[in-house]
Parts: sequence; structure tokens; C-alpha cells
Amino acid sequence: MKDLTDIHALMTDIGTRARTAAAVLAFTPPARKTEALTAAATAIRAQRDAIIAANAKDLAFGREKGLGPAMMDRLELTGARIDAIADSLLAIAAQKDPVGEVIAEWEQPSGLGIRRVRTPLGVIGVIYESRPNVTADAGALCLKSGNAVILRGGSESFHSSQAIHACLVEGLRSAGLPEDAIQLVPTRDRAAVSELLTMTDHVDVIVPRGGKGLVSLVQREARVPVFAHLEGIVHIYIDPSADPVKALSVVLNAKTRRTGICGAAECLLIHRDAVDTIGQGVIRALIDAGVEVRADEALRAVAGTAAAGEDDWGREYLDSIIAARVVEDEAAAIAHIRRYGSNHTDCILAEDQGAIDTFVEQVDSAIVMVNASTQFADGGEFGMGAEIGIATGKMHARGPVGAEQLTSFKYVVRADGAVRG
Repeated sequence: MKDLTDIHALMTDIGTRARTAAAVLAFTPPARKTEALTAAATAIRAQRDAIIAANAKDLAFGREKGLGPAMMDRLELTGARIDAIADSLLAIAAQKDPVGEVIAEWEQPSGLGIRRVRTPLGVIGVIYESRPNVTADAGALCLKSGNAVILRGGSESFHSSQAIHACLVEGLRSAGLPEDAIQLVPTRDRAAVSELLTMTDHVDVIVPRGGKGLVSLVQREARVPVFAHLEGIVHIYIDPSADPVKALSVVLNAKTRRTGICGAAECLLIHRDAVDTIGQGVIRALIDAGVEVRADEALRAVAGTAAAGEDDWGREYLDSIIAARVVEDEAAAIAHIRRYGSNHTDCILAEDQGAIDTFVEQVDSAIVMVNASTQFADGGEFGMGAEIGIATGKMHARGPVGAEQLTSFKYVVRADGAVRG
């Protein structure tokens, strides 16, 4: 039995074992990794009842903590969601293995043949909050990309994450791979997070997935490089050329399908020439759907909504609330997004190609969408099988972080006795 009170010793041991496992994974054949992920998916389905029972403990814990409906929805695992976790593992297993891929290849006059080849990062630390499915997604993506991973789930999903992790370990065992390749920190003690952030000898990169508080903490305290997943302050801009039917459908889906995910729309920007037509209809449809619309003065006069304060701009609600305002033109919409956005996902609803081209060119978010629900901001929907998060920075990884984004590269140089003059 591990001593869970000596957090430094616990995390050092986990890090040491992860580094040893990473050395094995770096040259593990793709078929072995596929075998492990396939077996893990089978275990997830077989352990459905156990996972739901574990999740019930977490839901009770969440209710005691007073989590809101959106956060409880993030935490809950239903039979359908467990099937989706298994399906995601199979989708990742079926993907092309990124390790060893030749990214570029060329020859120099000096006789050098040069290849840039994908390699694993090494050991990845993933710190996440309530969504227990991240346990499976992160574990699988790190394995696929030849990395060992140390998972530190949120206190709310403690039991669910343990049950899912056990299935991942079963998959590793069945494929003859090191069980230390996917480790879950076995304590709720927050000191474990602080330790993980400073383990420069054992961890190569940290991926935080959660709210602004978690990400800010990680960026402030980490000595290990960080792939930042900032809050999803997601905007939708409605251009006068937007198709009314498309606009209504997209906005309602973007806000109401699941309000507690990072791709949920949080702010609606309506061109002044669209207010009395498309805009008015969209606002009323949102209200009819039970969404609280916090609007500027111009929209309140049209639709009778609640008043927006300055703190409603640039806010991630993760709830049935959306901010809305009128903008004079597309340039004003882009300026608003630049000021208040989080560089996560932003969308334009338009039919005018010139407006679309301008928006796509000038909005510098990780994901820019055209006439599509922002709820598609998801690695699974992008064909990656799953994601660890949406990276909003510009270094190394940006947008959905899948297996390919969890690799680095090396240069392999071949010659026939070449010497430099």
C-alpha cells in the first residue's frame, strides 16, 4: 500500500515509473498500442455497472459541494456516455500511429539526406476537473502517441476516474505493455498538483483542462512547459447576409445542446442591420428555450431581455445564460472578439463570401467556424478520436490536442561518408 500522506515521495515514485515506461513506449509497435486500446474499450463496456456505481458516489459528492446543473451534467456518466468512451478508445486505436511519421524529407548538395520524423514527447501530466471521460481520452491519446501519462483528475470525479483508469490498465496488461504507462494520482490532496507542476526531471509537458482558476494556477506555478487550455469564451457573429433558418438552428444548438462544455456559445454579436430580422428571432428563440439573455440597451429595446453589465462581456457562463449585443459592422464584431475572447472558438453566420473571408482572416482563434455550431469544437468531431483539450496558445499545439499534437520531432540525417569543407 502506498503512503498517501508523503506527497513528495508519492509523486516522485509515480514520475520515476512514468519515465521508465515512456522509454518502452517510445519504440512500442503500433499493433501493441492498438491491442491495448481495444482491450481497454472492451473492459469499459464490461465494467459499465461498476463505473456507474463509482460515478454515483461522485454525483453525491458533487451535490454535497453544491455543484450547479451544468457541472453536474459534466460529471454524470450514463450508459450512453460510457459507450461513447469505449467508442472513442476504438476510434483512437484505429487511427494512424503518428510515431515515426516522416513529416518532411529533402536532400542537400553536400550529400546529406534529411528527414524530420515524429517522436513522442515523453511523459505528459494531465490535470483536469470534473469530466471523468478525460481519464480515458487523455490516457488513450498519450498511449497512441507513445507517451507515458500521469493523470490528476478533479476531486469531483475521483471514483469515476479510478474505475475508468482500471480499465485502461487492464488494456495495457493484456497487451504486455507497462502498467505504469498510464498512472492516476491516487489522492485528492491538492499538494499533488503542486508537486506535478515542478517535476522537471520526470515530466516533459503539462496539459491543464478546466476552468480559468485551474489554468491560471498551472500557468503561474508550473516549471514544466504547459499546453494551455483557457476558458471557452465563444462568440457567434450574425452578419446581415446570414440565412435565418441556419442562424436559428446553429445558435440554439451552440448554446443549448450542452451548456457546460467549452465549445458552448457564450456571447452573441448581431450586426445592426440584422437586429430587426434575424437577430430578433434568434433572441426570442433563446428565451423560449429557457436561456437567460443578458443584452445591451439596443437589444433590450427589441426583445425585452435582461441587462448586460460590463462583466458579462468576456465571461464563460457554462450555464443557460448568454450575453448579446449589437455591433455596428463586422469590424466592430472582430474588435469585440479580440478584446473579450479567449482565442478558443469563434463563429460567423453569413452567406456573403467577403464577410466570411474577412472574419476567417482576421479572427485569430484556435478554431474559427463558418455556419456551424460551436459545439463541434471537439477533437472527436475533428476526426481525432478524442482530445485532451483545446490549446489556445500558439506554441507547439493549437486547437484540439490529439495524438499527433502530443509528438515532437527529430532530424534523421543520412549520408555516405560526407564531410564538411
